[in-house]
Amino acid sequence: MFQELKVLELASVLAGPSVGQFFAELGAEVIKVENIHTGGDVTRTWKVREERTDDRSSYFCSINWGKKSIAVDLNRKEGREIAHRLAERSDIVIASYKSGDAEKLGVDYMTLSALNPGLIYGLISGFGSDNPRVGYDAVIQAESGFMFLNGEPDGISLKMPVALMDILAAHQLKEGILLALLRKNKSGKGDLVEVSLLQAAVASLANQASNWLVAGVIPQKQGSAHPNIAPYGDIFKTADNHEVILAVGSDRQFKSLCKILGLDVPLWCQTNELRVKNRAIVNRLLYQKISGSTLGELTAQLNAANIPYGVIKDMKAVFEMPEVQTILLKSTDRMGVKTFVDQNFPYRPSHFLPPPHFGEHSQQILIQSLEMSPEEIKFLMESSVIL
Repeated sequence: MFQELKVLELASVLAGPSVGQFFAELGAEVIKVENIHTGGDVTRTWKVREERTDDRSSYFCSINWGKKSIAVDLNRKEGREIAHRLAERSDIVIASYKSGDAEKLGVDYMTLSALNPGLIYGLISGFGSDNPRVGYDAVIQAESGFMFLNGEPDGISLKMPVALMDILAAHQLKEGILLALLRKNKSGKGDLVEVSLLQAAVASLANQASNWLVAGVIPQKQGSAHPNIAPYGDIFKTADNHEVILAVGSDRQFKSLCKILGLDVPLWCQTNELRVKNRAIVNRLLYQKISGSTLGELTAQLNAANIPYGVIKDMKAVFEMPEVQTILLKSTDRMGVKTFVDQNFPYRPSHFLPPPHFGEHSQQILIQSLEMSPEEIKFLMESSVIL
């Protein structure tokens, strides 16, 4: 779909790069510009304790498929000229610099749009471009209310195990860029699209936000239990030690659940409102019944009655699911997961690049994209402008 689209990625960590991979998956050429002095994207070094990988850590590989990497010194005049020339031939720039850094390096929106008026510049910031605070995901989880909500009752606040604020901001930026592309088709003009991690996070609070804004209730920690529905998010253990989560969203479903478990429905739990008030008692009754069944026995009954449930799985079990196989990315030595999962989308790349080594395509980009001569490239390499 986007085979003619050219994307320049001036972003690191998770939010910006995941937008870059999204466009790569849809056929765009994505060039990732990395800092020659720091070893590139910092996530190249973010490895779990047991990990033995090269400069493409498992974290880096989560959102850098389909890209080419060029290592450049943007502090040097020659390095900035390379970035400017790449921006002139690009349709989209994705950036995630701290406040003021893009201007210092000459890769801010005003500078690049002056060179290319049709450029769409997608900017990820922590708290907004006018706020100098650094906005890593954990910081945003804390300040957007997510950590206050996350944890067991009376327990400590917990960060979620995935940088979900980055992922949410990335989805917002994708939407903004796609809208800007639609506008450009009519006007021919580029645009600045800015998404802050904080606003993306708060916009995703959904019912927890309206529990305060509408009902005047400050949501508290409830473990995995849902504040508005019961039993929804509550976890039970089977006789063979498997954990199962229930997502009973209606009174009809609850009556069906009680029927298959052999429970009479007491008057004090016949409606969702009553079950929310009496959650602890409801869960004790359900736990007694569910703990007497094996996982196979329980799921067969739940499936027959169309009662929503989930079996809590580790990563090994997740990637054994047949439904997951179609969103896997594969190369000769590693696997990854797509960022775009529409099963009916017509475009599927015939060849998809694995995550790039640091500066792997520097010379190729300068030759093919900027038509530089071998002598020019040799000078840049010997001068440590590129790697």
